[in-house]
Amino acid sequence: MSVRVRTGLERLVADEAARVAGRAVGLLAHPASVTHRLGHARDVLTGVGARVRALFGPEHGVGGEAQDMEGVADGGGPVRTYSLYGAEYSSLSPQPEWLDGLDAVVIDLQDVGSRYYTFVWTALLMARACAARGVEVLVCDRPNPLGGAVIEGAPQRPELRSFVGLEACPVRHGLTLGEVLAWRAREESLPNVTVIPLDGWTRAMRWEDTGLPWVLPSPNMPTADTATVYPGGCLLEGTNLSEGRGTTRPFEVFGAPWVDAAALAAGMEAEGGGGMSARAMSFRPMFQKHAGVTCQGVQVHVTDPRAFAPYRAYLAALRVCRRFEGFRWRTEKYEFVEEVPAMDLLTGDGAVRAGLDAGATVQELFAIGSDRMDSWREGERGRWLYPAT
Repeated sequence: MSVRVRTGLERLVADEAARVAGRAVGLLAHPASVTHRLGHARDVLTGVGARVRALFGPEHGVGGEAQDMEGVADGGGPVRTYSLYGAEYSSLSPQPEWLDGLDAVVIDLQDVGSRYYTFVWTALLMARACAARGVEVLVCDRPNPLGGAVIEGAPQRPELRSFVGLEACPVRHGLTLGEVLAWRAREESLPNVTVIPLDGWTRAMRWEDTGLPWVLPSPNMPTADTATVYPGGCLLEGTNLSEGRGTTRPFEVFGAPWVDAAALAAGMEAEGGGGMSARAMSFRPMFQKHAGVTCQGVQVHVTDPRAFAPYRAYLAALRVCRRFEGFRWRTEKYEFVEEVPAMDLLTGDGAVRAGLDAGATVQELFAIGSDRMDSWREGERGRWLYPAT
């Protein structure tokens, strides 16, 4: 039987409730902000005497109803709900007056271990805003579902930082949300940030080792399997390939009407590394790219998650797809940026897109930014809050 990990939320309410009891608290949360018995953070904080005065929702909203890059409106009611994701970049940070009267903000967000997943950057922007207003921040940590032993994809170039990577770090960064916030608090001298750490988690543990229930943190992250492929699968957002939104297996299923499914499956398996099989298939997305149109593509079946390298696997897939007539890079506005191709923001280096255009090998693509990756590795252990084993 799996060892059960205690989350920061459970440790806060069981061991350190005095930090919130009787205090006016704001809560930055989403659907996965739950205990192992599925009690939501708002309810369990109230249960130990916290006076929850404001709710803050990241991308997709507190309830997780909104699709990606879809603005979320503020909500009324006895406890005001504020959106931290709207039409403009300024919407990503709380307005200063929203923090008035709060003694502390509790951040409890399940991250998925990929630089492009925006929740960790919403948490950082909240911490910065609270520091400016003198409001304490309590970060309830949660496991990285991919574990913390493997990193992939070089840190981005400084000029390519964006909301899919506010600070330079690997694509698959191997950190928990709490570790990212603790790292940034040290770097930026944010004395208001306290991380409530996990109990029982080590870097070798993947989600299935924690004993915790999976609650989808966003509409297209339905299972821990989705999180496993996401460090590679999200690269598809920089193209006109359907990344499987509008299917029941987003990011695992992908393709387009003009794809040769057999060639894609063969090429991905040949160059994508071990731990997976690519099965040629057809599918029909119900919304977003190619909605209602039958697509040809693959489903990625992860056979050994510890051997599977998602960033490499999906670079291999893009090498194949780049040769198909009909393929194009996304040039439309992406996560508040208009002048930079989405693929460059995602990979953090325009040389990856240029290399794919030029027919570079997977190994050549993987080597881009190796100097930045080496620099990251030099300080990696200094960012850890948890042991390797």
